[in-house]
Amino acid sequence: MPNIKSAIKRVSTNNAANKRNSAQKTAMRTAIKKFKIAVANNADNIQELYIVASSAIDKAKTKGLIHKNNASRNKARLASKLAK
Repeated sequence: MPNIKSAIKRVSTNNAANKRNSAQKTAMRTAIKKFKIAVANNADNIQELYIVASSAIDKAKTKGLIHKNNASRNKARLASKLAK
């Protein structure tokens, strides 16, 4: 544990950011999984789940959690599953 006040604060802020980033990334992965499961089961709400997953990917990209090419690749894969 650090002794310097600024280092103590940095540890605290890093932990808060880590929790926030982990939650955002988990939400993105969950949205993608829900879409994939719906496509596999031929559900009737595939379009809505695609919009939610695509939005989650965009938010993760905007916040710097994933690279822009990774976001683009994921969205392209979802769109191709939607088109089938």
